Amino acid sequence: MSWGTELWDQFDNLEKHTQWGIDILEKYIKFVKERTEIELSYAKQLRNLSKKYQPKKNSKEEEEYRYTACKAFLSTLNETNDYAGQHEVISENMTSQITVELARYVQELKQERKSHFHDGRKAQQHIETCWKQLESSKRRFERDCKEADRAQQYFEKMDADINVTKADVEKARQQAQMRHQMAEDSKADYSSILQKFNHEQHEYYHTHIPNIFQKIQEMEERRIVRIGESVKTYAELDRQVIPIIGKCLDGIVKAAESIDPKNDSQLAIEAYKSGFEPPGDIEFEDYTQPMKRTVSDNSLSNSRGEGKSELKFGGKSKGKLWPFIKKNKLMSLLTSPHQPPPPPPASASPSAVPNGPQSPKQQKEPLSHRFNEFMTSKPKIHCFRSLKRGLSLKLGATPEDFSNLPPEQRRKKLQQKVDELNKEIQKEMDQRDAITKMKDVYLKNPQMGDPASLDHKLAEVSQNIEKLRLEAQKFEAWLAEVEGRLPARSEQARRHSGMYDVQNPPAVNNCAQDRESSPDGSYTEDQSQESEVKVLATDFDDEFDDEESLPAIGTCKALYTFEGQNEGTISVAEGETLYVIEEDKGDGWTRIRRSEDEEGYVPTSYVEVYLDKNAKGAKTYI
Repeated sequence: MSWGTELWDQFDNLEKHTQWGIDILEKYIKFVKERTEIELSYAKQLRNLSKKYQPKKNSKEEEEYRYTACKAFLSTLNETNDYAGQHEVISENMTSQITVELARYVQELKQERKSHFHDGRKAQQHIETCWKQLESSKRRFERDCKEADRAQQYFEKMDADINVTKADVEKARQQAQMRHQMAEDSKADYSSILQKFNHEQHEYYHTHIPNIFQKIQEMEERRIVRIGESVKTYAELDRQVIPIIGKCLDGIVKAAESIDPKNDSQLAIEAYKSGFEPPGDIEFEDYTQPMKRTVSDNSLSNSRGEGKSELKFGGKSKGKLWPFIKKNKLMSLLTSPHQPPPPPPASASPSAVPNGPQSPKQQKEPLSHRFNEFMTSKPKIHCFRSLKRGLSLKLGATPEDFSNLPPEQRRKKLQQKVDELNKEIQKEMDQRDAITKMKDVYLKNPQMGDPASLDHKLAEVSQNIEKLRLEAQKFEAWLAEVEGRLPARSEQARRHSGMYDVQNPPAVNNCAQDRESSPDGSYTEDQSQESEVKVLATDFDDEFDDEESLPAIGTCKALYTFEGQNEGTISVAEGETLYVIEEDKGDGWTRIRRSEDEEGYVPTSYVEVYLDKNAKGAKTYI
């Protein structure tokens, strides 16, 4: 089967067919090129999708990826990114191995096809030229034969005519002979050209055209083979990445199988555990009891003397029951005298106004009411355990020791800070070692550098190390303090320390608990409440020493001498001038200050109060 023998007369059709083959090849190249563009676009979209859901660095979202479910999602994003990379590989390989190669092959194929059909047209032109020569010699031979025949007939006619001279007859005879000779020459030329044409024609149809068509056939078959190979390569390039894509999918499955709900639950505990103990039961407040008591039974001194208390503190409180309230405000709430103020002396002192009017009878306000007022103030914080966080959020400041956080969270932050400082210390130490080695090299080889030039840098690094160590010690001390107050994490037994007694239940479950009003307007409190005040004052002294004192809102002059013998009161001498830092809240007591470290309550009726000019006006209590 050969195009040269079977299609010897289909030169034009072969030309069209081979051009169609090249068009098909170019169409396939265009298809592969568009496929590579799709692969690149798909890979880009996958990468953008993976990047979009990646956690942002140094953000809260990054901390969430400690959980196994989030880790599985992160692994899925990473595997998707790798999956996108494989599609980029497909695009690159198809571009280099198919598109570029076939484009180069198409150019070569076009040149080869052009050469073959140029040879075919050249052969056609040659055989056509030979045919024209043959036709020309044939026509000339035919013309010469006719001319010779006419010349012969004319000679015979002249020879038969008796009237014609002998010269004319001889001339006609010579003309006839010449024509016969020309006819013979034309015949010989025609015969020669005919033989030549027949030879050329045989060569054309049996040698030249078959050879040319055979080359064209081979060229077309190579094109077909090349398309087949490219299609196979197209599939193989896709198949090559399937194992890697399979590994990506296996990685996603493995990440899904690594999800551990128990571990995530434990991480949630570690992330949000406050370290506080649950509140205990709230005791029943019997409001009918004051009606059954006598005045002597309801007195504060009698209540304290009995020493009956169901809530006792062993050592210091189990936890800080009033955390993160400023000391002065807390003391103003808790250390206000627990009994009505005494009336002024019957006889006025020399400096007092004779027969001055008595102090207006003030409505006694129980401490429980003051607590309730504090608790119901906006923003309302229902539990003092959340007061610390509420105040820190309100103030918008984070203490250096993270005291605004619950104990467990504070421990984690402090531990993180200690680890960061240790890393910084190690980095500085490595830098110091490097500088020391360089200095030794300079000492051994002075031409390399001046050792003294490194002294300043070495001193600076050493100073940084010392600063970081001091900082680390500070945070380690806070960490040790916090860990001493938290329950043991790996044992059932609890840690015991002077600041954290785990055997005692929470002392305060309700701000107004264990405090009742007596029929005469005074109020009593259990000894446990007194213990609360003492424990709170002891526990929080060290945390609030650096708090600023309340500002003075005016001055006052003592009308009488007052011996402050009860807790929260202060002694004043008649005629003494002091600063007022808190007005009478309706309980008959005014809070004053003598010096920075000496302040307390005095009966309002014992002093004459002058508020500053920014107040509504001077008020006088006599």
